[in-house]
Amino acid sequence: MDKTAAEKRITELSELLDKYTYQYYVLDNPEVSDYEFDMLMQELKGLEAEHPDLIKPTSPTQRVGGEASGKFEKVTHAVQMASLRDVFSLDEVEAFMTKCREELSDPEFSVEAKIDGLSVSLEYENGVLVRGSTRGDGFTGEDVTANIRTIRSIPLKLTSAPEFIEVRGEVYMPRSSFFELVEQQELNGEQPFKNPRNAAAGSLRQKDPKITAGRKLDMFIFNLQQLRGKELSTHGETLEYMKSLGFRTIPGYKICKKFDEVKAEIDRIAVDRADFSYDIDGVVIKVNDLAQREQMGATTKTPKWAVAYKYPPEEKETVLRDIEVNVGRTGAITPTAVFDPILLAGTSVSRAVLHNQDFINEKDIRIGDTIVVRKAGEIIPEVLRSVSHAEGSEPYKLPEVCPVCGTPSVREEGESVLRCPNVECPAQLLKNMIHFASKNAMNIDGLGEANMQLLVESGLVKSPADLYALKKEDLLSLDRFAAKSAENLIAAIAASKTAGFERLVHALGIRNIGQRAAVLLCEKFTDIDKLMAAGTDDVSSIEGFGDVMAESVVTALHEPHMTELIGKLREAGVVMTYEKQSTGDDRFAGLTFVLTGTLPTMKRDEAQKLIESFGGKVSGSVSKKTSFVVAGEEAGSKLVKAQELGIEILSEADLIERTK
Repeated sequence: MDKTAAEKRITELSELLDKYTYQYYVLDNPEVSDYEFDMLMQELKGLEAEHPDLIKPTSPTQRVGGEASGKFEKVTHAVQMASLRDVFSLDEVEAFMTKCREELSDPEFSVEAKIDGLSVSLEYENGVLVRGSTRGDGFTGEDVTANIRTIRSIPLKLTSAPEFIEVRGEVYMPRSSFFELVEQQELNGEQPFKNPRNAAAGSLRQKDPKITAGRKLDMFIFNLQQLRGKELSTHGETLEYMKSLGFRTIPGYKICKKFDEVKAEIDRIAVDRADFSYDIDGVVIKVNDLAQREQMGATTKTPKWAVAYKYPPEEKETVLRDIEVNVGRTGAITPTAVFDPILLAGTSVSRAVLHNQDFINEKDIRIGDTIVVRKAGEIIPEVLRSVSHAEGSEPYKLPEVCPVCGTPSVREEGESVLRCPNVECPAQLLKNMIHFASKNAMNIDGLGEANMQLLVESGLVKSPADLYALKKEDLLSLDRFAAKSAENLIAAIAASKTAGFERLVHALGIRNIGQRAAVLLCEKFTDIDKLMAAGTDDVSSIEGFGDVMAESVVTALHEPHMTELIGKLREAGVVMTYEKQSTGDDRFAGLTFVLTGTLPTMKRDEAQKLIESFGGKVSGSVSKKTSFVVAGEEAGSKLVKAQELGIEILSEADLIERTK
């Protein structure tokens, strides 16, 4: 086909595919079969391969294009992406509406479901998508345009478009996609996401757009941020206008005047939410008239013209069928309730941790009971109480011996947890091995739970030190490994030798010692010999350490199996000397920072490392000695206390600016 004909056909195919994509992903009303759609796409790909100079950024084939970026650029929002004030009772909703009526003339209110996802801005110039960015702290976010383009309900170009438009919406993961992803993660031995919101956030921030594309994300648009070339007067008008441009706008919104109407809508959404294909975490009530919104204004964090009503945790009754007992890596024997499946916050739930014998006794939980279950924070299932006992039931007692190795269980003084004291218990061995290789410990890539279980069950490894003696031939004897995967794992194990002393201390699995405590220990005792020679008084002198933590460290490091393990790891060449990461710039020396809330682009440990690299110190609590509080989204009591004490508050952007 000559170039002129090809250009004409490419235009025809692009328009057809855009139309069919809109029908399928926005209207949920496909006109053609998947096969017909795929054939048209293949034809377009073929023509573009023949004439690569005719490929446009808005082509349907460019939904996933380019290489992994490796980083996200910062974006400063021209219009603040503010968060909403949460309210938790209908009385608070009514009080909000009353306040609006006092300040405004006969206001109307838009009521709509609050999608539980990740807030994102989309910018279009002359109808073409030019940028997608995350909310971040409301002022500064990240450029995720390449990943945004993979979401098929987001138009790459708009019909009858204005000169410029910026819209805000919520990127989310449908429940069906979430369950598929979790199943795949579990098969791969990966740590699965806890809920669809976390999955959506993690998927949108992938460095490689191809990974994001495979996660089947979706998006609803709920707000107009900026518009040039057209005037609109109400929120309802903006939603209808954005819908006409091709956006998938928030469904089922309703304009109300009276509190009774708003309450009825909140009740309706509460009933319907179980049938939604996505999670919601509340209902948004906001003033409809845009001029009235301007009149009410905003605080530094939230608009005064809107609130987010959060539903109370849903509680349901079910029947407790069994109590399973598991053994953790520190020997903790943990009971888990197994009950008839119930639907809570949109997902099926059939298990919940019962913590310990005291918890079971306090609530008098027995097998066969009718119990009440809810999701704490709509994420983690928990048993609230027993409603009634089954006939002939008896109080439940945890086993007196370890359910895995049969060793008599013990309950140490001052603890509520029952433990298996046998350090060679198979259950503890496996979980300790998994912890040793995990991302936050020795970070051995390719050694997830499934592979580790295979190595343990095969008898190839009986302690972490055995990992460093593994050979390629050992792995090839197992069904799970081919030549390349065996080579990769051996290389990853070798690389972990230089992971760092602080990672090794964390990997040893000392009770009560997490990542941060491990770093503090290594800063105080800079090599393994100094650490092993330390007494309880030496360890407890570290700020933040108490007698319990100090006793845990000293006792653990002098247990025969631990001294033997450390000796073998030393022989294997594992680094046991601390090298503090530093920029050579101590501008934060003598300053104490507290981190609170969710930062827009950095994880908490990344921010901590940044501060420490400039000589600063990070504390877990706010006091008069605190120099700065770095606050992100949903900052809580620490922010309030800092404000009361007059401590300077920094955003993530402020912190980064101070390191330049």
